[in-house]
Amino acid sequence: MTAGTHAAQSVCTLLDRWSIEMTAKDVPHLEEAADLIPKGTKIPVTFLPGETFEMRIAAAKRVRDLGFLPIPHISARRLQSQQELEGFLAGIQQEVGTDHAFVVAGDPPEPMGPYEDALSIIRSGLLAQYGIKRVGISGYPEGHPDIGNDKLWKASLDKQTEILERGHDFAVVTQFAFDADPVLKWLEELRKNGIQALVRVGVPGPATVKRLLSFAARCGVTASTKVMKKYGLSLTKLLSTAGPDQLIEEYARRLDPARHGDVLMHLYPFGGLRATAEWVRDFRARNGCS
Repeated sequence: MTAGTHAAQSVCTLLDRWSIEMTAKDVPHLEEAADLIPKGTKIPVTFLPGETFEMRIAAAKRVRDLGFLPIPHISARRLQSQQELEGFLAGIQQEVGTDHAFVVAGDPPEPMGPYEDALSIIRSGLLAQYGIKRVGISGYPEGHPDIGNDKLWKASLDKQTEILERGHDFAVVTQFAFDADPVLKWLEELRKNGIQALVRVGVPGPATVKRLLSFAARCGVTASTKVMKKYGLSLTKLLSTAGPDQLIEEYARRLDPARHGDVLMHLYPFGGLRATAEWVRDFRARNGCS
């Protein structure tokens, strides 16, 4: 088997069960992109400020109605009470029926209620009580602007322990990155630390360079000039569109299941859901994926 054939097959494997996220306000955009997204695709519905619980539940239901698997986000620090969390979980079960959820601490510097972080939601036992079987948690290959690395690793291990003790399955979804090096190093550390769950590596979908840099700055993601040039991004062409082709190809060349474990791609559709789905279709076609 040639190196080129191996890379092509790896690309196909990486993008065979890709996932893509959306907000509650993105329902019309999902409907426009639905014909390009494989049925059963996992679609997390983020927990953003300014979107009501009813909007999030309705969006998750529409994801399900379109033939995809909705994964509602739960932002711990944005919850004002246990009753609010239970109301959301009950609504999800009654209206959507999904057994997946993604739990994150959230952006507020201080909790708005009793839940300080994702771990406190997991420890509450309410996820299992309301039928959640598979839990998604965050991964930060380039670190977190407000949390030290030692604390991040401890939190990941604690979450794994609590999740497994409650009978859940789980996966890790990472923040997006422009550079494969820190992601691959982090994956090795993750496995050495005893976390063997599936990891969905975050990849920025096609968008203008200006928009990509805006999201990178907002999320604390490294976007140095050196890394940008490596992936064909140019400060002199801020309005040109850049896709993650070279980044995916590098992951295909360098990912080693023995060291990095089970890895798939998670797409952040910064340029829109349909544009991202079109990119996946065209990229897979160029690589001979069926």
